[in-house]
Amino acid sequence: MKVAIVTGASSGIGRSAAIQIAKRGTGVILTYGNNPQGGQETAAAIEKEGGTAVALPLDVGETATLAAFRDTVADVLRDTWQRDTFDYLVNNAGFAQTSLIEDTTEEAFDSLMRVLLKGPYFLTQRLLPLMADGGAIVNTSSNAAATAGLEPGYAAYASMKGGLVVLTRYMAKEFSTRGIRVNAVSPGSTRTRIADDAFTRFPEVVPALAARTALGRVGEPDDIGVMIASLVSDESRWVTAQNIEVSGGYNL
Repeated sequence: MKVAIVTGASSGIGRSAAIQIAKRGTGVILTYGNNPQGGQETAAAIEKEGGTAVALPLDVGETATLAAFRDTVADVLRDTWQRDTFDYLVNNAGFAQTSLIEDTTEEAFDSLMRVLLKGPYFLTQRLLPLMADGGAIVNTSSNAAATAGLEPGYAAYASMKGGLVVLTRYMAKEFSTRGIRVNAVSPGSTRTRIADDAFTRFPEVVPALAARTALGRVGEPDDIGVMIASLVSDESRWVTAQNIEVSGGYNL
């Protein structure tokens, strides 16, 4: 059985990706940050459908914990799937914070950088020895890093997400010797819990975002989750080093 690791899977896009990947017959190790209940709920949803899932805590921004996490993953692979390796990695864990450049503190900048760019970089580095040849990686970026339709306030967040797109191409180049494909997805506005449940707290923004989207609505987590599941699967075996915008045609 193939096995995937999906970070930040306690809600939103990560939860959807974990469930959609599991629906294709792949075992899932999913991680949660400050929402352990959400992580367990994702695992329970997978198991209810007949899949296999293990939920583990991980703060991707704390690189000092990554070696121990890798050891835990090795134990889980052995105990649950009788394997020494896994096949797919989805670097999805993240958070959003907005401020104008003139108002951004170094602390806010650094916390975004640690979680959104440094975290995926070194988590992938740590897990690479456990990854099977011929596997696949998907990094969750954002259309905030696009070249048009920018919203003031996302400079730090989008800079990290843009860096992740560049990192995706270099990973694709370096890991191609092992047959590992690496792609990014860039969601547009998606109804998730990001930015402290912004969609729930400010429902009035939804019609405006939908009006700017060619397909006439905001995204749902499953719109992105199925794309991620497709990209790690063999259906996308000839696709690597791509950044695919999954936004319903935002600002088209």
